[in-house]
Amino acid sequence: MLLCTAAKAQVKSAGRGTVPQKKIVFIAGPDSHGKGEHEHNGGCTLLAKALNDSLPGVEALIVRNGWPLDESILDNAAAIVFYLDGGGSDHLELVHAAKMEELIADGTGIVNLHFSLEVAADAGGERFMKWIGGYFETNWSVNPVWEASFARFPDHPVARGVKPFSILDEWYYHMRFATGMKGITPILQALPPESTLDKPDGTHSNNPAVREAVITRKEMQTLAWAFERPDGGRGFGFTGGHMHKNWQNDNFRKLVLNAIVWAAKIDVPVGGVPSATPTDNELNALSKRVN
Repeated sequence: MLLCTAAKAQVKSAGRGTVPQKKIVFIAGPDSHGKGEHEHNGGCTLLAKALNDSLPGVEALIVRNGWPLDESILDNAAAIVFYLDGGGSDHLELVHAAKMEELIADGTGIVNLHFSLEVAADAGGERFMKWIGGYFETNWSVNPVWEASFARFPDHPVARGVKPFSILDEWYYHMRFATGMKGITPILQALPPESTLDKPDGTHSNNPAVREAVITRKEMQTLAWAFERPDGGRGFGFTGGHMHKNWQNDNFRKLVLNAIVWAAKIDVPVGGVPSATPTDNELNALSKRVN
């Protein structure tokens, strides 16, 4: 559903006025929960500013509250970041599947954060596995709130400069991935506590398959992953991002910034993408931003 009221409110650039070598477009859905949760506009504003401030030759643009009225903003984008509510067959990426396929064919990197990972399996599961390697599938994946701890990371550009951290979030897990994890590098992995599966079976809460994986086999769950498409394009999935305050965590924020840069085929700095820790006042100001 497109909720933009004016073109000038929909697209906002924080660039430095120079011709960018790489364009990164954020598509932010309407803020859909109470204060502090699913603040898509505020999160995208924070991430776009960090990229514009720290990486010369990059211009990050934000499309607010839905799909762009003028799709030409997506043309020649090195990467597109989706931070919005997903769900069924009306997921924005599926509604605009023809444009998405055009972008994929052009090698555009695709990044999906949090709820944007959920899509109806029969309507878009195969597309998402082609685009980013995996997705949240109802009656298979689950979405509990829990504290995940990350002690080690792979030797991958997305993990550059990221130190061990623990953080409470609505971490989705038991995601549906491409067969054999082909092309996928797990970036964040953790074993969820059994308490995350104490609810009755439901579309998002519990099911026999996830209990078998986590409780019986104790399989580490992939919460963020990098995907290299056969055509050379890149994708990234990140199941966290429910809580706005988590962008204050330097390692949480750095990993996502690194991933966006990597998906855009930009060299990730040795120490990761630098950014200033947002203060409480800055987060609150983003929360009050007019959409």
